[in-house]
Amino acid sequence: MASKEDLYAKVAPRRNRQSRPGTIKHGSSLDVLLSMGFPKTRAQKALVSTGGRSVQAACDWLFSHIDDPFLDEPLPREYVLYLRPTGPLAQKLSEFWQQSRLMCGKNKAHNIFPHITLCQFFMCEDSKIDSLCEALQNTVIRWKPKFPNPLPLELYTSTNFIGLFVEDEIAEVIKKFAIDFAAEAFSKSDARVEPHKKQLHVTLAYHFQPNSLPVLEKLAESIDIKLGCDWVATIFSRDIRFANHETLRVNYPYTPQNDDELELTPGDFIFMPPVEQTTTSEGWIYGTSLTTGCSGLLPENYITKADECDTWVFHGSYSLLNTSSIGLIDGTNGRQQDEQGPGEPPPHTIMWQPIQQPIRITAKASAQKRCLYVCRHGERMDVVFGKYWLSQCFDAKGKYMRTNLNMPASLPPRSTGYRDYDKDAPITVFGSTQARLIGEALLESNTAIDYIYCSPSLRCVQTAAGILKGLQQENKLKMRIEPGLFEWTKWVSGNVLPAWLPVTELAAANFVVDTTYRPHIPVSKLVVSESYETYINRSCQVTKEILSECKNQGSNILIVAHASSLEACTRQLQGLPPQNSKDFIQVVRKIPYLGFCACEEVNETGLWQLVDPPILPLTHGPNHSFNWREILLQ
Repeated sequence: MASKEDLYAKVAPRRNRQSRPGTIKHGSSLDVLLSMGFPKTRAQKALVSTGGRSVQAACDWLFSHIDDPFLDEPLPREYVLYLRPTGPLAQKLSEFWQQSRLMCGKNKAHNIFPHITLCQFFMCEDSKIDSLCEALQNTVIRWKPKFPNPLPLELYTSTNFIGLFVEDEIAEVIKKFAIDFAAEAFSKSDARVEPHKKQLHVTLAYHFQPNSLPVLEKLAESIDIKLGCDWVATIFSRDIRFANHETLRVNYPYTPQNDDELELTPGDFIFMPPVEQTTTSEGWIYGTSLTTGCSGLLPENYITKADECDTWVFHGSYSLLNTSSIGLIDGTNGRQQDEQGPGEPPPHTIMWQPIQQPIRITAKASAQKRCLYVCRHGERMDVVFGKYWLSQCFDAKGKYMRTNLNMPASLPPRSTGYRDYDKDAPITVFGSTQARLIGEALLESNTAIDYIYCSPSLRCVQTAAGILKGLQQENKLKMRIEPGLFEWTKWVSGNVLPAWLPVTELAAANFVVDTTYRPHIPVSKLVVSESYETYINRSCQVTKEILSECKNQGSNILIVAHASSLEACTRQLQGLPPQNSKDFIQVVRKIPYLGFCACEEVNETGLWQLVDPPILPLTHGPNHSFNWREILLQ
């Protein structure tokens, strides 16, 4: 393998783009990608660059990097092995990070999350990352019985550094673990790992302003280093091209006006080489996009400084204290950041909060603490087939006939006419399948649902019915239709509320609804184009009234509503103030179909806390329309 210096010299930014390659097709695994015609280096690079998070993420990476001049270069990534704290101590360190940044501004420690460095950055070929992770797993298994518990730490401060140091005797044990990993990594993946030889420590702050020392010292002294903590050995990687670059975050979109300019998308990251900072004209910098791999000039006031680890890729994590290893973390649960669009978050998102396994809530546990579950509806017909789907499926007399297998075989009749489906769209066949899968997962986890409430939108009613079917409760548990759970009315087109199916018509269409239920907020109380404050207060009010209504009648409540409901119905229950509307919208955009969250009551105090849902997440991706005549007969 070439030296780092040779590789760094090889990957200097190229200002001329290569010609555009041919169209890329999707695959479901590395073998399928290869069978579909992808070059092996591209397929492996895409999977490794997204941390194996999902095949969809790898495909998206390939699409976005189609013009990357280094797409076909067999460049290895750089990897690093850290010990990361989890549990109460990790939470305190996270609070220290936030408070120190707020009170004293950013210092060098903020570039990377709390950790203990076990080795220097090293290189590994894309084809051998699985072997590298296997080497870590094997090493952890050998050393788990020898790892000190708890890990003793000692606070140290100086004029320009604050950190928590591992006692020397214990540090030697950890260093031997790192040496063992280095040998295992070389044996299995040919990676040459150099174990960390300096004192082992968690850096709290360094390179800060001298007048910040008293504040930082006080904050550091407030950290209880004896708090419970598990330590996990974790592998991260970064693109070798940007090892010495400054990391910047894009805040505003920019469309290039000249050939040498770079297109900007909010939420993307830009890497700026130090040498370029002195060669560009005033107000413009030269950088490379993480999302596309393309380089060019960009306006300086469109970006802000970001943390170095914001762009790192997570590959694997294993507990050194717990009996079970900790597996891959889904990037969608990582640090919050602006999205590039309504689809998935960028594949480089990493975990910032303590790593936890999903908690399985049994019926016995739920009897002790009440749980509130909030779920978004399933896939919508109008989103999949466009706003003109009605003209595809209904004739002049209003007779429905599906034109795609993903359209339901039939739709419930509406006394007001089929055109009301325009603003009250049903879910697709796949949407129903999604809902049933959620119900089956709840059944498998022994999660009891005692009451189910849903928004009056047909898509929510159908989703609730699908969940009940999966739960095998479709004829036992009646849905309560609550207009107060409808989404922010500002988002309704035409400033007119949908004409929802009345409860009587839902019952006639074989939906098991509670016809005796009296809504807390009737339709007549909903206001068109309501303010953000009104919507948030409405959602909080109706949720609290639902919880109060069911307090002595059952334990677990499921609300099936909209993407915005997961935030609006739970945030104030936790005693937190509402977010501003801009941040709220960013959160909502990240919630997929059947996004699911769980809240647990805190000892009847009136406050609730978010907990891990009792079911696994449901990941799904887009599927484009296929016309065999247009494609196969060309």
